Amino acid sequence: MSISVSPFLRNALIADTLATGATAIIMIAGAGVLGPLLGLPQGLLFWAGVALVPFVALLLVTARRQTVSRLVLIDIIAINVLWVVASFGLLISGSVAPNVLGIAFVTAQALTVALFAELQFVGLRRSAAA
Repeated sequence: MSISVSPFLRNALIADTLATGATAIIMIAGAGVLGPLLGLPQGLLFWAGVALVPFVALLLVTARRQTVSRLVLIDIIAINVLWVVASFGLLISGSVAPNVLGIAFVTAQALTVALFAELQFVGLRRSAAA
């Protein structure tokens, strides 16, 4: 089932695209600097940034469409939720030992992603109801 993308949903997708794209670039290009600064493995930062690239492409393509499959939007929301869960899971797993700045970085980006998931969920509901 396809739904029309409302301006609210489009804006939520664009904001997610911009923030996720910027995060990917910072993590890929800055892993060498960020790793020691945050107390996180450079490889983790680099590959997490690389993993975001296809998601940014999906967000961009979706935000530019007039109609979108409901399932694609649910997938985007689910991916965001999984990122939040994985971020907090990483912090409590003991597999990394970030410093206070690293904990703040992971927490801030996870909360930002949670906000995007919520905005997209609201946008999906509004678009489906229209």
